Amino acid sequence: MSSKNSGNQGYSVSSRGVNSQGNSYDHRVSSSGGHGYHYSNQNGSYYYSNSNGSTYYNSGSGYSQYTSPSGQVTRK
Repeated sequence: MSSKNSGNQGYSVSSRGVNSQGNSYDHRVSSSGGHGYHYSNQNGSYYYSNSNGSTYYNSGSGYSQYTSPSGQVTRK
């Protein structure tokens, strides 16, 4: 069930689904074999957990937060 995702170069989506809260997710595998996740929530927010340890959250209403692999947090 692998498919290329043009929005994230170097990643293939290996699985996707909907969790018990009704939010959609997909599991991504990088060309180097790393794993990451993307969640799209019913409230309009979304979240990325990347294979390098970084994360990105967007509330869908103007707030976002990026956490680097070293743990440095940037909020907007």
